[in-house]
Amino acid sequence: MNHEALAARAGAVLRQNDMGVWTKAAPSLYPHQWSWDSAFIAIGLAHADTRRAADEILCLLRRQWTTGKVPHIVFNPNAPPDSYFPGPEHWAAAAESSEAPPGPAQTSGLCQPPVHAIAARRILEVAERRDEGIEDARRFLREAYPRLLAWHRYLATYRDPEGSGLVTIYHPWESGTDNSPRWFEALERVEVGEGLAYERLDLQHVKDPSERPTRETYDRFIWLVELIKRTGCDDRVVHATSPFLVKDVLMSAILVRANEALLEVAELVGAPDEDKEKISAWISRGHEGLAGRWDPDLGLCLDYDLRAECSLATRTVAGLSPLISGSGTAEQRRTLLANLDAAFFAGNPKLRWPLPPSTSPGEPRFHPRSYWRGPVWPVMNWLLWWSLERSGEEERAARLRLASLEQLADGRFGEYYEPFTGEPLGSEDQSWTAAVVLDWLAAGERRG
Repeated sequence: MNHEALAARAGAVLRQNDMGVWTKAAPSLYPHQWSWDSAFIAIGLAHADTRRAADEILCLLRRQWTTGKVPHIVFNPNAPPDSYFPGPEHWAAAAESSEAPPGPAQTSGLCQPPVHAIAARRILEVAERRDEGIEDARRFLREAYPRLLAWHRYLATYRDPEGSGLVTIYHPWESGTDNSPRWFEALERVEVGEGLAYERLDLQHVKDPSERPTRETYDRFIWLVELIKRTGCDDRVVHATSPFLVKDVLMSAILVRANEALLEVAELVGAPDEDKEKISAWISRGHEGLAGRWDPDLGLCLDYDLRAECSLATRTVAGLSPLISGSGTAEQRRTLLANLDAAFFAGNPKLRWPLPPSTSPGEPRFHPRSYWRGPVWPVMNWLLWWSLERSGEEERAARLRLASLEQLADGRFGEYYEPFTGEPLGSEDQSWTAAVVLDWLAAGERRG
């Protein structure tokens, strides 16, 4: 379909999943509000209605915990009880925490990558470009700024008590790339206790069970949730006791870029110099932390297992994280770009489109249909495209954007895509996929 029709289709998907002031991640598989989904969704919504895009972010931030944590799920009270597992009843212990947000809306006790400040800054950019809603966008930033600052402070303190510049995750779900082989070794070290009983609901929403995590992996996911709940979702206790504790380079790279966006917002809202100095320090510390995770043999940035005290050496798209953050030396950057273009990732000759698979096809645990173990994810392509543009790689970014739009041209907007055939997989009518289409199309219009 042509770009005009594609934009209309993307807008229709977002309207279909619109719940008033927040958006379902997908029609059936994901009936709640997911944290980083909403950030991407707001980026897309901004091109239709900047005020509605602002509501998307504010609705999520209003369910922030007192620590500053933005929960990875805000549960929809009107969703059928058997629509998603683990649902609000499973996270009841999170709602009972003294740090949980007050009020009836329940949340999970985990978090997700901090794309929100990037989205907030994008809303004003779109308003200024369209020359409408500028004052509303500025008011939104003034309201959102202290919450975004608290969110980033949480990640810089509770999730990095060592001051390493790298974000610690307690569960693969927090990474947003939960079924990735990057977590395989760390998960293998998690011993599942007795009495674990649950019913998976995700398999009801896909045609092929191989697209989803295995039962063994899911057992460990749910067991980690149980352990986190037993602590009352207390960060300090989780950090001291969790068998899964990993420094996540992708989340850390996103935080660097989000801190850059937050610093711009701080300037716009007239924040105190003390805030700006703190944010600048977080940026510098993030760059340093990522530099320390460089692996010269793989030419990638690697996650670090704090429990086993070792790197998690797997070729996944997360290893390209310094391209997202703009970190590393010029030589490292050349190596990363070469790896992005090589057969490890987007240069594999068997690919339907030259887009990076989530796991390199050369990896033993690569699976072209399995969630994060090989499929191409449009939102990851958006992060790479946006960051490459910011880093002066306009030509490479343009190729990535055009190939991504070609992949999505049928308007089905899958959750992820089979890298060799281009088949949409997972949930269709995925909100964040529709959202990044709108942003890519708008970028094309700007360039004429």
